[in-house]
Order: sequence, then structure tokens, then C-alpha cells
Amino acid sequence: ASIFAYGNVRQIENTLKKFIIVFEGKPYSFIKNFSLSKDLKKISDIKHRFYTEDDISKLFMILSKEIKKYKTIKQIFLQGYNISDENVKNGVSNFSNHFLNSFLETFGEISAGIKFMFPLPEKGSACKRMNLFLRWMVRKDELDFGLWKEIPTSKLIIPVDTHIARISRSLDLTKRKNADWIMAEEITNKLKKYDTE
Repeated sequence: ASIFAYGNVRQIENTLKKFIIVFEGKPYSFIKNFSLSKDLKKISDIKHRFYTEDDISKLFMILSKEIKKYKTIKQIFLQGYNISDENVKNGVSNFSNHFLNSFLETFGEISAGIKFMFPLPEKGSACKRMNLFLRWMVRKDELDFGLWKEIPTSKLIIPVDTHIARISRSLDLTKRKNADWIMAEEITNKLKKYDTE
């Protein structure tokens, strides 16, 4: 869901509703067992902004391959995350690079859509969708699942998009103009003065 969390809310919801129907209530099973020959037709009508049908089918192929190898996405993230790091930046970078390398090894190229799915903080991205995903997985409340207990909530970075950036500038949480990783860290650190966790 986080990979598709960009654009207008109605568009995001429409895309996710289509996936829910295709997954028949079992997203893990569908993705783990995804095969082009039997499943491509099921997702062929699903497009989202500038992700092509090819991007989406390759995403499911790579997720299937990696889940079969590592059992869970959490294991992939944790192998590139170090609890002694200040925050999840290196974990996000290693996670994205893991998947980008898998795409490159499998298909010999990486499309613009795939690069957008797996952003890198060191390339200037705020990694909003990745930080949103981590929030869902790490925090435990009425909105978040709290399944990744190995990562303290204090290591999370706020998911920053243009709206959060504008609001944060208005609240004097940042002076930066561009919504990048440095801005996300700056906002997070200012917010930690109110709640360190």
C-alpha cells in the first residue's frame, strides 16, 4: 500500500481496492505465489499514475522472489538496519538498494517507476512512502500494526510530503525549502523535543 501512496487520496484508494479484490483477502499468499503466466491477467488493468503494468508485474515478481528467499520483508529490512544508528536512514537505504539490485540482476534494467518505488535518502529523497511503511510496521496504536518490534519508535522519521513540509515550515519546525531526507530529520528532531519516543 505504501508503494502506491502518492497522488490524490481517491486515486490511491481506487488502486488499493483493485488489489484487495485481486488478492482475495490474502495479499501475502498472492504475492509470494505470484507468477506471470497465471496472475498477469488479474493485475493487467491496474495502473497507478506513472507506474506501468510492466512496473507492477515486475514488482510482484521481485517481491515473490525475495519473500521466498527471506520469508518476510522484515528480514530483508533488518539485515541492513543497525539499532545503534541514529535513525532508520541506513536501513531504508540498504532496503531500497537490496530491491534495486534484485531488479537489476533479474531484469538487467531498472525503470523510472521502479526507482520511484524504492527511493534513496542519499539521493535527496524524503522517502515518504518508505517512512510511512515503517511507521505502520513499528508503531503500535489504533492506526499502526506494531509488528516490527526490533526497531524502536524513537528511530522513525516523519513521512514528509509537500503538505507536511508546508505545515512544518508554518510551525517553524524547518526552514528548508525542499522536502528531502534532511528536512524529514530536522522536523523529526524538533518534534522529539515534545516526545522523545
